[in-house]
Amino acid sequence: MSDSPVDADEVQHVADLARVDLDDADADEFAAQFADILDYFAALDEVPEVDSDPELVNVMRADEVEEGLSQDEALQNAPETEDGFFKGPSVS
Repeated sequence: MSDSPVDADEVQHVADLARVDLDDADADEFAAQFADILDYFAALDEVPEVDSDPELVNVMRADEVEEGLSQDEALQNAPETEDGFFKGPSVS
């Protein structure tokens, strides 16, 4: 077994599952790239934690119920209506 956490056989297996044709050179290249990516993630584990804000504060305004449009008001600028509803193009 190699030192790399990902080997070319695993890459080839995943490629086969995804129905992607990879030759041996591509599988070796992807295995090396995946190993590099995993090394980057390992490096992130070594980053020290920083103090965070104890609580998030809601900066949004409170919802307020307001009077909406009547059906006639909503439809007054519609190019076409039918039986009190917006009429749109037919979808086949």
